[in-house]
Amino acid sequence: MPELPEVETVRRGLNRLVKGHTILGTEVRWPKTVSNMTPEEFDAELTGRKIETVDRRGKYLLFRLSGDMTMVSHLRMEGAYYTVPAGTEPGKHDLVTFHLDEKVDLLYRDTRKFGRMTLVKNSELGQVPGLSTLGPEPTEKDLTFAYMKEIFNKSHGRIKPFLLDQSHIAGIGNIYADETLWQSKIHPKTHTDALSDDEIKVLRENIINEMDRSIKHHGTTVHSFTNVFGEAGEFQNELEVYGRVGEPCLRCGTTLEKIKVAQRGTTFCPHCQVEKD
Repeated sequence: MPELPEVETVRRGLNRLVKGHTILGTEVRWPKTVSNMTPEEFDAELTGRKIETVDRRGKYLLFRLSGDMTMVSHLRMEGAYYTVPAGTEPGKHDLVTFHLDEKVDLLYRDTRKFGRMTLVKNSELGQVPGLSTLGPEPTEKDLTFAYMKEIFNKSHGRIKPFLLDQSHIAGIGNIYADETLWQSKIHPKTHTDALSDDEIKVLRENIINEMDRSIKHHGTTVHSFTNVFGEAGEFQNELEVYGRVGEPCLRCGTTLEKIKVAQRGTTFCPHCQVEKD
């Protein structure tokens, strides 16, 4: 599943390609892709609206449209956007076409058909499931130490699934949870309330820095992620622990191991990341 850096990479690309274009019409070939209305209603609502900009919140893309409307798009596992000349025949997995002015079509491709689009008035954004409960963005400004200390201390959950819960911190998925825990020398099964203030400070800094680094490298391609230009990300070449099970730890040389934590595959160093009692 694309995580925050990958979705941010897509957002930036979409703004280069479709910002300012007017939607002339739509074709929805998989009705479930649109979660809150029929394909006919979706087309009627979107036709004639201008794409003013594309924002992001956590892993959600927010297409800001004229007339105080927003299309919320969650890519889930395999969702992707790309543009083609108007009239190009859509492929087997191209579930939605947005016909734009200036002879451009924006296609939404989703091999596994898990992605969803929700069209709402701006005043109703707070009612969109998932979006309304997101935690702060992992930035220096939004993700404060005071906030992290509060939520970590009042919970007794394992740190790995805690980080994956989008209501705690927005945008972190399996890749960046493993990476930042390794960087912080925290075992993935550690209980959140067992972390010291210094450990929370180090983890916070690593989360913020790792997200920023990955965005600069255009995200991570592990299986199928590409940006709107069809290009793979570059951050997979920078990963220090994720996907390296059986290889030596880059810090101490110990063989990296993989375990299941809350049903998620988790790679860690048994020497650097010691489980607390």
